[in-house]
Parts: sequence; C-alpha cells; structure tokens
Amino acid sequence: MTDAPSNPPADSSDPTSTESLEKTRSRLAVEAGSPTTEYAPIDPEQHPALAKPAPRRPVAVGLIAALAVGAIVGGVSGAGVTLWATSMNAGSPAITSPSPTTITVNDAQDATQITAVAAKASPSVVTLSVSSDTGGGTGSGVVLSADGYVLTNTHVVTLDGAVSDPTIRVQTNDGRLLTATVVGIDPISDLAVIKVDGDSGLQPATFADSAKLNVGDTAIAIGAPLGLAGTVTNGIVSALNRSITIASSAVPEQDGPQQPAPDGQTPNGDSPYDFWNFDIPGQAAPNTSSTSTISLSVIQTDAAINPGNSGGALLNSDGEVIGINVAIASAGSGGGGQAGSIGVGFAIPANLAQRVANEIIQNGAATHGLLGASVANATEDENQKDPKVVGASIIELTQGGAAAAAGLKAGDVITGFAGLPITGKTDLTAQVRSLASGAKATVTYVRDGKAGTAEVTLGTLQ
Repeated sequence: MTDAPSNPPADSSDPTSTESLEKTRSRLAVEAGSPTTEYAPIDPEQHPALAKPAPRRPVAVGLIAALAVGAIVGGVSGAGVTLWATSMNAGSPAITSPSPTTITVNDAQDATQITAVAAKASPSVVTLSVSSDTGGGTGSGVVLSADGYVLTNTHVVTLDGAVSDPTIRVQTNDGRLLTATVVGIDPISDLAVIKVDGDSGLQPATFADSAKLNVGDTAIAIGAPLGLAGTVTNGIVSALNRSITIASSAVPEQDGPQQPAPDGQTPNGDSPYDFWNFDIPGQAAPNTSSTSTISLSVIQTDAAINPGNSGGALLNSDGEVIGINVAIASAGSGGGGQAGSIGVGFAIPANLAQRVANEIIQNGAATHGLLGASVANATEDENQKDPKVVGASIIELTQGGAAAAAGLKAGDVITGFAGLPITGKTDLTAQVRSLASGAKATVTYVRDGKAGTAEVTLGTLQ
C-alpha cells in the first residue's frame, strides 16, 4: 500500500528468511502503553482525527510486520493486568503502564502484526449500550478526541430508527463505564457523533487516507460482536467503492411516515444487507416501519464482523482507521438482523467518516451532494432501446439542478463520477452522497452512442 523508501534501511534481507523474521519479531517485543499526553479540547482544524490525514510514511516491504508507530503488549501480570514496556532501544529499563488492557500477550517474542494493531488501537474503540423504554442494543464506537467525542453509526444510537432520545452507556477499553449524549446524527451516511459526559480521558484513534487503499490490503476489525468487547478479527480489503442499499435509520416524525428516498431512489424490497446492533440477551429491537433506503459507497472486507461490531473500527496494518463498520451481507432471503458473518462485511470509508464527523461537531449536521436527476439502471430503463454500456440512465432532470446546469440530458447514461466507474443507480447515488454540498465533480456519460464529460457543481440534499 506504500512505496518503498528511496533510502532503504540497511537490513534489506529476504523477508521470508528465518533471520529476518526473528528480527521482525524482536522489533515487536515492545508495549503500547496508554499515552500520558494532556489533550486540549477538540479543534476540528487541528485535531488529527478530524483533519485531513497526513501522508503515510513509506516503510520497507521486508518490514511489513512492524508498526511504524506504536508497539505491543510485552506481558501481563495476574488478573490486574500490568503492562510492561521495553524500549525499542536495547538496554533501556522497563517501565510500567498504569492502565489495564484487554489484549493478552503470552509470548511477546512471537507476537504478530495483528497483535501490534490490536494493542495500539483497542484503547480507541469503545462499546456502546443503547436503551429506550421499548428496546435496547449494543454497538461500538471510535474515539475522535480525548475530551469525549465518539463516532458510531446512526442505527446504533437510534435503535434502527426507533428512538430519538436514547440512554447511552460507554464502556472503555480499560473497564470504565461512562454516560454519553448524542451530538448529531447523519442518516444519509449512517454516521453519528456522541459526546461522553465529563472528563473522559479517552485515547483518540488515528485515521488513514482511505483513498489510498488497495484491494488485498490487511483489514482488522475491532468491536463488540454479541457484546464481547474488544474482539479482534482480521482479513483483507475485498473490494473498494462497493455500493450497497440499506434501510434508512432516520427517526420518523411523530405520527408521520418517513420521507421517501431522494433523487428518485425508492425501496427495492428486502435488502440483503443487515443492521446488526441488537444483541443484549433478554432485550429486542422494537419493530420499525422504515420505508426509505440509503445508498452507501463502502469498503468490503472478509474480516469477521457480527452483531455488535456496528460503529467499530476497521484498521490497516499500521493501526489506523480505514473505515467504520456498518453492515454485513446475509445468506438468507430478506436479510434478517440475527445473521452472522459470512465473510462479506462493509465499512464506511475513513475519509467520508471524518468529513461527516467534522461537520456534525462544527455545525450539528452534515451536508451531502444532490445531482438533481432521477435515474435508473441503464439495463432497466425502457427508454434505452439497446443499451451498450452499464450505468445510470437519466430519466428526468430537476429544473435548475446540478445535472441540468452541467448540460446533462434525459437519456444520458452516466458511466463515471468523480473518477470512479458507475454501473447503476445505486453506484451513482452513493458517490454523489459521499461528497459535500457544493462539491465539484466530473461526470462521464454516453449520449447517442458517443462518450462525453461534464463538470457538475452539486446542490444540497435537503
């Protein structure tokens, strides 16, 4: 995922050799103790979790098992779990971390890259217990700041669109129980921000640039499947820019129906993609009557994620957040919220998650782009007599909308948006929604058998 440095380290031996593996394991025999840095209140322009990700430093290919930043647990002591850290510099004295951990390492010399990531990132992932008078559930969250901002899913804090005033308890990695309130929700991206009450002392996560991901990159999920806090699973990035359609978790207005999905998108019946935060024994999610859907552009992974992982972290091999886990595919018909992992899970890309979180914290709500066109799959549009390409066929334009202003016409088949391929209406809607209001993008289309491009300035989704 990174280029080799122009000046590689002296040890550039075969990474598969026994000698090189022993050196790598030696580098990993260190500990990721809790930081002692004092953090100022969140500043979205300065805080690393909300700022544009810094370019990742290149590392030698032969050192793939070593973390450029962070370390792993060196050992544990009894039930109290004392962490011992040894310096990366030989001969330095051991130090003790005052904070407990849920990561157990019995043989530090044989620790893996996954162990290192877990030790670094686990303190930045929390378990959420959400309840109301009618139901309850659990989910996960990713810490944005030391003063208590936490990112999670809208469907976690609204109990799949059933409540607007939940009671939220936060369980930290070191065993503390805290209370939290909702700062804002964004049902269009299924993201929400909550704020822990009081001085939380939480450890913020580090976010990666999800635009630099490759299929095949390591993907590590941390969350609370089935209420089992601190669970770590791993796999790879199976696909990028995958578009899915799921039921909206927006809270309906009292005594009123939920609004239909925008831009001509309508429910397609049962979705194979599940929400999966309801797993507290003895409690059940209330029945909801969601009649609208949302389209998401997601990272697909085969890392095992299950009910309770919602809102948790998907991480790269450096322990950086690459996505927020949001849904899984079900092998059964019509989804079914109790389905388990079949190796097809989805996460909201880190770049979108950061933008939405930033806007929620600053303004209380996030913005999303609007193309101003009703679209259908080109292969399903009756007006496309003999389509030669897949894409999103424009059925109707909104007068004065972004598409009309850019010169697009009814009958055009959109095949690309912002440099990404478009295979149908779900792709197009998901990519448009991932951009902020007023964003500019290049649209590639086919009109009367000829390819063309147009520059659009997106409107604002209301």
